[in-house]
Amino acid sequence: MDLSDLNPTAEDESQLVSRRIQRLSLHLNPIPNPSFHDHHQLQLLTCATVKLNVNTALLSEFMRGKHKGIQEKVYEYFNSRPDLQTPIEISKDEHRELCMKQLLGLVREAGIRPFRYIVEDPSVYFAIAEAAGSIDMSLGIKLGVQYRYHILLIPYLVLAFERCTHGNFFLYEKCLWGGSVLNLGTKKHKDKYYDGIDNLEYPGCFAMTELHHGSNVQGLQTVAKFDPITDEFIINTPNDGAIKWWIGNAAVHGKFATVFARLLLPTHDIKGVSDMGVHAFIVPIRDLETHQTLPGVEIHDCGHKVGLNGVDNGALRFRSVRIPRDNLLNRFGDVSRDGIYTSSLPSINKRFAATLGELVGGRVGLAYSSVGVLKISVTIATRYSLLRQQFGPPKQPEISILDYQSHQHKLMPMLASTYAFHFATLHLVQMYSEMKKSHDDQLVGDVHSLSAGLKAYVTSYTAKSLSTCREACGGHGYAAVNRFGSLRNDHDIFQTFEGDNTVLLQQVAADLLKQYKEKFQGGTLAVTWNYLRESMNTYLSQPNPVTARWEGGEHLRDPKFQLDAFRYRTSRLLQSVAVRLRKHSKTLGSFGAWNRCLNHLLTLAESHIESVILAKFIEAVESCPEEIRATLKLVCDLYALDRIWKDIGTYRNVDYVAPNKAKAIHKLAEYLSFQVRNVARELVDAFDLPDHVTRAPIAMQSEAYSQYTQHVGF
Repeated sequence: MDLSDLNPTAEDESQLVSRRIQRLSLHLNPIPNPSFHDHHQLQLLTCATVKLNVNTALLSEFMRGKHKGIQEKVYEYFNSRPDLQTPIEISKDEHRELCMKQLLGLVREAGIRPFRYIVEDPSVYFAIAEAAGSIDMSLGIKLGVQYRYHILLIPYLVLAFERCTHGNFFLYEKCLWGGSVLNLGTKKHKDKYYDGIDNLEYPGCFAMTELHHGSNVQGLQTVAKFDPITDEFIINTPNDGAIKWWIGNAAVHGKFATVFARLLLPTHDIKGVSDMGVHAFIVPIRDLETHQTLPGVEIHDCGHKVGLNGVDNGALRFRSVRIPRDNLLNRFGDVSRDGIYTSSLPSINKRFAATLGELVGGRVGLAYSSVGVLKISVTIATRYSLLRQQFGPPKQPEISILDYQSHQHKLMPMLASTYAFHFATLHLVQMYSEMKKSHDDQLVGDVHSLSAGLKAYVTSYTAKSLSTCREACGGHGYAAVNRFGSLRNDHDIFQTFEGDNTVLLQQVAADLLKQYKEKFQGGTLAVTWNYLRESMNTYLSQPNPVTARWEGGEHLRDPKFQLDAFRYRTSRLLQSVAVRLRKHSKTLGSFGAWNRCLNHLLTLAESHIESVILAKFIEAVESCPEEIRATLKLVCDLYALDRIWKDIGTYRNVDYVAPNKAKAIHKLAEYLSFQVRNVARELVDAFDLPDHVTRAPIAMQSEAYSQYTQHVGF
């Protein structure tokens, strides 16, 4: 049955009036539901008219967890070295040199070695990267260029559709310099390069992207031809389109590059060579002593960027550059002295997928770091909004601009979302760490898809929020010293590197469709998708005409109602897009059908990610110490109801929510924004970002205006 054709049960006018009076009374005097006193369920909290007493210290401890110490070490080091703090006005070249000094100081003076944590405990690495990015986002990225794993976006939209129909979709990812040696190489490479990478004697870069090819990695044109006479590979850039482009660390500091190229072996047939597909090679690009560019290597500077100008992006061309055969990173494919290729994987596609699919972490890191940027931004905007006073009742003192409902509407749902994203990305980091230990195939697939979705969703949200925060601070938000400009410019690229967000969301949609198919074939669902097993039976049934009209605060703040609503929307979108794809593929083919339904697919992916975010937030509320549960429950309720209200049309179209209930959701969301405003200072303080990290005069916790005027010379 088409859900849009459903009609709710009619009620006569007298019943409706009586029921409305009853519901209004429940707003004022909510009746506790004994069934929610079970320790497995959240106890419902009434919309108190008094300000919550927030235990900020305990909330901060719960938020920051076991990695608070290593992050404090990063903060304290840079606070003790004012010469390493990035000034407001700095040239591109000066910023690059300062960024390198910051990284050297962090590793050699502060004694923080991120590289070892990539293997030992990736969650510590991500905590270090977040802290470094809070000091200077260029530092966080440069640290990643040297050490961490990165991920490349999916190359073919048609493959995304094919995964949901044939199950042969490949994930294309990348790691940067250090991660490539660890994960694509073997023991001989680790023995030779590990210490130099770890202590920064071997600064390197990752040369995958070409001028003409970024997403489509299998279309790369750089070649590495084996010479059996000299036992070497010859690296060549055959045309301008194959120039390696946007290569971090290449313009100034890099001495090595992991170069992705097509491996060509000589043959005795008419072709003369056999193309074994894309492989990774270690190529020296500068002399270790003189730092001069090596023969055959041509390096140019990509120039000034919109942001992240502390990172030296460059372009590389290779002209018959010879490297030893041992420089092939040979974990998944090797070449013998006599030119014989061997691999445990039977085809080019499988070798390529194994080579790139082994390395995951970049999207995890970007989602996690983006939340860090959002914390800084919302902290600055909230503290200033509490400080700034403007207008007020006649003949009375001016009031804080955060007392205006319009300002609460801008910032309080954003603050709630920041908390929601924190718990969701923390869960992702934990999943990733477990995946690196267990190598469980099902967990690997789950992390791949969830990291794609969270990276896309969170970075897009943060990018929009940075502009909102800037506007919420008026003219003072436009001053460079208050950081919104640099944060916005530096973060902007997060939406397109490590995978264009629109493309990554398609990967999520493709996985949802695959799971949809698995459900009806009796297959095993991955962890993140478990709710689909029940939802396709329960959530797609006819909406209950009684619950569709329930509007009491007790019901609306029930986590089961909230999560059911999120999952109902996802399940309905999934079922309807599956029907549309099946219909259009008959006339348009797979690619054409996917493109025809593309906007529908993107909405589906975002809906699923929001369901995961809310589920993780609810779990955090359930597991937190009792002393802070009321605070987190308030914030969680605001996140959930604000999201439901923002997409209320979807629920109204199928009568999942009746008009009276929609109105009640809106009113309660506004009231919860007011409640969150009352504890906004405590909520941002729980992020535990000291003034020397936020570094915005308007956000200083004491004498903000005095520090602002001193900055300009008074």
